[in-house]
Amino acid sequence: MVAAKKDKYVPRLQKLYQETIKADLIKKFGYTNSLEAPKLDKIVINMGVGEATGDSKKTKNAAEELALIAGQRPVVTKARKAIASFKLRGGLGIGCKVTLRREKMYEFLDRLITIALPRVRDFRGVSVKSFDGNGNYALGLKEQIVFPEIEFDKIDEIRGMDIVICTTAKTDDEARELLRAFNMPFQG
Repeated sequence: MVAAKKDKYVPRLQKLYQETIKADLIKKFGYTNSLEAPKLDKIVINMGVGEATGDSKKTKNAAEELALIAGQRPVVTKARKAIASFKLRGGLGIGCKVTLRREKMYEFLDRLITIALPRVRDFRGVSVKSFDGNGNYALGLKEQIVFPEIEFDKIDEIRGMDIVICTTAKTDDEARELLRAFNMPFQG
C-alpha cells in the first residue's frame, strides 16, 4: 500500500508566477525557451544599526525584529576594521541581514506588496529608477513598524531597512515587467 502524497503548500505569488506571469513574459519578450523567462532569485533584507557602537543590545534587538519580519534568523554583520572617528572597533556587530529564497521569498514579497507598503506614511508608489542595470531592484524603508509582525509598544527604536529583490532578468525592462506583474506599486 502506497502512502498518499501530501500536497505541498505553494505561496500565492509563486502559483501566480507559474500559472500566468511566466507565460505572459514569454509572449511579451519573445523567448524561445521557457527557462529564459525572468524569475525571482532571492530577496536580501539588510538592517544597519549604527548606534550599536555605544550599546551592543541594539544589534540583538534589531536581529530579533528582522527575524519576526522575515520568518528566518538573520546573520549579524560585523565591522571589518576599526574607525576611531566613528568609535567603531573591528569585529563589533553593526547590523544584520537575511537572505530569503523559495517559499519564504514569495511569502515576504506578498506581505511587502499587499500589507507593508500601503502602511507607509504618504505612500505614492516605489521609484521606477531603483534598478541596478542587471535586473535587480533596491528599496529602502524608513521604519520597521510598517510590518504587522512588529508590535509598536515593544520596539526600542525606529529603524530603517534595505530590501533588494534579485531576479534572473538580464535587463531592467524585463525585471520591471516581472515586478509589475506581481503588482509592485510603481510610481506613475
